[in-house]
Amino acid sequence: MKKKYLTIYEDLAEKIQSNVWPTASLLPSENELAEMYDASRETIRKALQLLSNNGYIQKIRGKGSVVLDLNKLSFPVSGIVSFKELNDNLNLKSRTIVEDIGYMDRDDDVSEMLGSEDDRIWHVSRVRKIAGERIILDKDYFTEQFVPKLPVEVCETSIYQYIERELGLSISFAQKEIVVEEPSTEDKELLDLEGFSNIVVIKSQVYLEDTSLFQYSESRHRPDKFRFVDFARRVKI
Repeated sequence: MKKKYLTIYEDLAEKIQSNVWPTASLLPSENELAEMYDASRETIRKALQLLSNNGYIQKIRGKGSVVLDLNKLSFPVSGIVSFKELNDNLNLKSRTIVEDIGYMDRDDDVSEMLGSEDDRIWHVSRVRKIAGERIILDKDYFTEQFVPKLPVEVCETSIYQYIERELGLSISFAQKEIVVEEPSTEDKELLDLEGFSNIVVIKSQVYLEDTSLFQYSESRHRPDKFRFVDFARRVKI
């Protein structure tokens, strides 16, 4: 049975998406929501925290929960999250289109980064279409030593889910770099970029639990649709 705070979260998210509470408006108070949903304040706090984590609201002390602009999607920078997981969490109306799958030349820079001379490297390019617009191009490269070349059907759903559930591998950590670039010819061909002269690129080297580098990825985003979020804690030196 689904936990009550998840049911409340989904209902609140749906109401925000349908503009019951528009951008910059305040949600009802915790007490009002508790009465509305016949739930404890602790249950309401859990639902609100999930809304905050997923970019629906900003909780402001002394003011309440302010509804954020949903036209900008919150993508976590520090975590390792698949697009399918983000899609499910944010209730996006999206579609994944596999544009290309194949093996890399051995003298390619990515191949040199990922493997030895004996390793075969394969790549997949996927366009993410959200609300009818092509706004993300994900280019992923895997070493076949760890991840065999996968069929289109898997690439259209979740490669990470296949890696963890079917291959039994543990994805552990990643090194990431965020840069702003001019769109490439490929970006212009595959994405809806009319009027945009820059693209935000997240470059990631992803490692397994045993510290083996198994993936390099470039996630290329149209800049108007996203904000990239992280959690930082000050450390005294």
